[in-house]
Amino acid sequence: MNLRFTLPEKEQSVIEPQLKGDRIIYCVPFDLDKNGNFLADGWVAVSEKALFILANGKIGNKLILSQTDEIICSAEISCGILCARVDGQDSALCRFSMRYMVQNSYLARGATLLCRGLKQEVESTERERYCKQCGRVLPGTYECPRCAGISRTLRRFWSLCGNYALPLSVITLFMVIASGITIARQFIQRRFIDDVLVASGTTRQVALYFFIMLVMVLVALLLSTINTIWSNSLGTRISKDLRARVYEKINLLSMQFIDSRHAGELMNRVVRDASRIREFMEHAFAQMFTRIFTMAGAFIAMLSMNWKLALMTLAFVPFAFVLVRAFRRLEMRLWRQQWRFDDKVNSRLQDVLSGIRVVKSFGQEQRETGRFVSYIERLTHIQRRNELLWATLYPFVTLIITSGTFLVLYFGGLDVLRGDFSIGQLVQFIAYANMLYMPLQFVSRLPRMVMRLKTALERIYDILDEQPSIDDLPDAVDREIDGHVEFDDVTFGYKSYEPVLENINLSVKKGEMIGLVGSSGTGKSTMINLLMRLYDADNGRILLDGIPLDKHSKDCLHRQIGVVLQETFLFSGTLFDNIRYARPDATANEVIKAAKIANAHDFITKFPDGYDTYVGERGFTLSGGERQRIAIARAILHNPRLLILDEATSSLDTETEYQIQEALERLTKGRTTFAIAHRLSTLRKADRIVVLDKHRIAEVGTHTELMHKKGIYYGLVMAQLDMQRVNK
Repeated sequence: MNLRFTLPEKEQSVIEPQLKGDRIIYCVPFDLDKNGNFLADGWVAVSEKALFILANGKIGNKLILSQTDEIICSAEISCGILCARVDGQDSALCRFSMRYMVQNSYLARGATLLCRGLKQEVESTERERYCKQCGRVLPGTYECPRCAGISRTLRRFWSLCGNYALPLSVITLFMVIASGITIARQFIQRRFIDDVLVASGTTRQVALYFFIMLVMVLVALLLSTINTIWSNSLGTRISKDLRARVYEKINLLSMQFIDSRHAGELMNRVVRDASRIREFMEHAFAQMFTRIFTMAGAFIAMLSMNWKLALMTLAFVPFAFVLVRAFRRLEMRLWRQQWRFDDKVNSRLQDVLSGIRVVKSFGQEQRETGRFVSYIERLTHIQRRNELLWATLYPFVTLIITSGTFLVLYFGGLDVLRGDFSIGQLVQFIAYANMLYMPLQFVSRLPRMVMRLKTALERIYDILDEQPSIDDLPDAVDREIDGHVEFDDVTFGYKSYEPVLENINLSVKKGEMIGLVGSSGTGKSTMINLLMRLYDADNGRILLDGIPLDKHSKDCLHRQIGVVLQETFLFSGTLFDNIRYARPDATANEVIKAAKIANAHDFITKFPDGYDTYVGERGFTLSGGERQRIAIARAILHNPRLLILDEATSSLDTETEYQIQEALERLTKGRTTFAIAHRLSTLRKADRIVVLDKHRIAEVGTHTELMHKKGIYYGLVMAQLDMQRVNK
């Protein structure tokens, strides 16, 4: 997202004397005055020393950053406000619509760092929401479909077909042959009428012409059938390859991208959008060249027979194409609107099915049914409106295109009466006119097919063109990890203008167990997300055995980091497959050994199918403690050098917690471990406890040291003890 707009010349000339040699670091627009009315021209510019508010070519306000505590971007009702805090007092600087909310939030963060004397610059990795050229809202893609043009889409479609050049060439050749036979058959038919029927030919001649035309029809039918079968097969193969590519790319993309999309939207891009490519190949490509070749051949034949009549057949065609082009942009917008709402319906369905237990637990079946019905009613309304437009537009276009037939019948009939045309020639000419009109009708509907293809390709390539923000460096190493971890002044936010962790410094020795505690939202899970390199730090670095984390290959990290989460995710399948998920090549003995260490073997063997017991989606057939022990067995089998426990024993009964604690002690032995726990009693054996507060490290020490200190940790422990007494 652009944070450095170029000021117009007028504003540039006004601000230049005030800069005194400084450069502008951030510059973003604002579009509302203090009363909430839209401004023609408003800008917030930040240099290394000052912040400027410019409106209508004049400097409305200037702040010296070294004299300012903080710059704040506040979201209000339907608008945002940029404020400056000086000596604890806030003053409004400017207002803006929600269009510029994110950009001003980044600017506020960057300006605040300058207020603190820090020279680091904030960068935005978020995508632009509006097209830079036309200003339109982007429909969930990086590039504006209107500005990109149809040629780019067609080039991408041909690139998809590049691997199938040979079958495409054969299909095209068969299309040319079939078109030639169709054109030639009308010439044979003319000879049959003039030389046999009109001239009172013999029975033998009738049989001969019948046989010739029958053979031509059968050959054309055979070629058409082969073309259809091959085109369908080709479309299916292209669709299969696309689905595989998109799915593979989604797996390679970073969590930042995955988090920004709904599951239903991603599912649609893998399944439905790829199907649109197949449908185009089956219904459009298989007919497109045949009809174009037939149309070209028929028109050339008509010109050679009577060029005036040939031009009359096309008299109304320009009006039809003007009408189609006039509705082209409307069609494109309607398609995108329909598909975007289809994404919402699928996302809603996926959410409800994933959380069906919650729905039933609170008795919200009717409410969710009503909400889903309202979604599909809205989608049905959009689809009905779109289909009504197309059902009205294209028959009318067909009527306009074929109106030239009446001219041909009238003037061609006059030519027959004058003797300039034979009856067979007129029949042949009318047949050629129909051959011309049918492809023209197809071509008039082709924009709709192309719009669907274009929209599908835009959405597919939006994923394929995405570059992973977390990727291996060219010099990334693959090595055995010892387990020494160091956070060196790490700052990170899922949106960099909202830091979740600030200036984190922590050194962890090999084999040490670190407990992470703090209230919700202080950044505990974020620390382990950074350690697993699901995200990269905005500032600072994480060192693993003295080597920066991003210098390690992703395979190196994921192979040697084990995770046990609070919400254990089990895939649909057997217990055996779930345990060996991280090591698909593990033997049965290794799986059983890991289950025994995790105290899972006993309950597994009580099932009738043992390790082959099928667990449903997310493992709903197991209890929470059983799922947790399966997750521990999975981590044990993985044999990690670095272990992460995220609330691994929360919400469990005492007996189950004891079994899991016993399994965890075996798992953590000799491994560097980071453990997040709200139940602080589980961290008594931690070598050190790190307390996070207000996105920073507030306290570090052993349980005993922190209790003697009587700080934040002491308060948390005493609060839990008081809660236990109340519950008793």
